[in-house]
Amino acid sequence: MAAILEISGLSKVYDGGFTALKSVDLSIEKGEIFALLGPNGAGKTTLISIICGLVKPTNGTVLAGGHDIVRDYRAARSIIGLVPQELTTDSFETVWATVSLSRGLFGKSKNPAHIEKVLKALSLYDKRDAKLMTLSGGMKRRMLIAKALAHEPDILFLDEPTAGVDVQLRRDMWNVVRELRDQGVTIILTTHYIEEAEEMADQVGIINKGELMLVEEKAELMRKLGRKQLRLALLAPLAELPEALVGRGLELREDGSELIYTYDSQGERTGITRLLSVLSENDIRFKDLSTSQSSLEEIFVNLVRNQR
Repeated sequence: MAAILEISGLSKVYDGGFTALKSVDLSIEKGEIFALLGPNGAGKTTLISIICGLVKPTNGTVLAGGHDIVRDYRAARSIIGLVPQELTTDSFETVWATVSLSRGLFGKSKNPAHIEKVLKALSLYDKRDAKLMTLSGGMKRRMLIAKALAHEPDILFLDEPTAGVDVQLRRDMWNVVRELRDQGVTIILTTHYIEEAEEMADQVGIINKGELMLVEEKAELMRKLGRKQLRLALLAPLAELPEALVGRGLELREDGSELIYTYDSQGERTGITRLLSVLSENDIRFKDLSTSQSSLEEIFVNLVRNQR
C-alpha cells in the first residue's frame, strides 16, 4: 500500500539553539493507525506542528498525499485534520455554526448531511444549537474532533485526544476512530494512555529527545522486544529457592506460593522443558501455570530508560 505521509530528514532547531527534532525519517501508509509515543518534551508536538504547517522545519521534507507541506501548503493542509491538546472552544458560537465554518475555511462547499453525520457520530447532534461556552470539557473535546473532521481529511492527527475525559467518552472516541480507519482515513495519535495505543495502533513509533528511536508494527514490536513470563502456582509454598533451581532465571514470590520464570520467546530454546523436568526431579509440584507478555508500556519505558 502506498504511503500517504512521507517524512525525510526532518529537523527543527529553534533560535535559542534547542534541537527539537533530529533528522526524522518516517513513512505512514494510508488507512492505518499510527501511535507516536514519547515522554514530555520528546518532540511529538513539534513533529505534528510541522506536518500541519504550524511550525517551519529547519531541514527536511514532508509529503502529505504527495503534496509538499511547504511548496504546496494549501493542497497538503486540505487533506489534514488536527485535533490539538488545548481546549480553545470558549465562544458564543453554536456547535453547528462552528463545525460548518471549519469546513468552509478549507474551501469545501456546504454539506449539511456530512456535518450532521459527524455530530451524530460524536454524540454532539443534540447539542448542535448549544453555544460552545456552555459545553462540558468532554463535549468540547468532541467538538475539536468534529471541527477536524468537517472538511473530510485523509489524514487525522489526534494529539492527546482523550486527556481529561471520562472512560465512556474515551470509548466513544475510539469507536469513531476505528470507523474512520475502516473508511480509509489515516490516524496519527499521541497519547499518554499507552494501553490505548496497544489496543488501537497498527504501527508504533517511539520518539525521545527529538530522535525517532524505532518504528515497528505493533505486533512485531511486542514479539521482538516483549519478555514472556511463565508463572507456576505451587501446590506447597517454598521457604526459599532450592539449590537446584538457583541460576535458572527464577524468582520466588515473597510468600513462596509462586515461581516466576522470565524468558525470551524468540530464542531457539526457552528452557521451559528443562525447568519443568528439574521441578519434577526435586518433587516441586504446581497446581496451575500461566504465561504473560510485556505490555507496550513496559517496552516503551525500557527503551526510553536505556537511551538516557
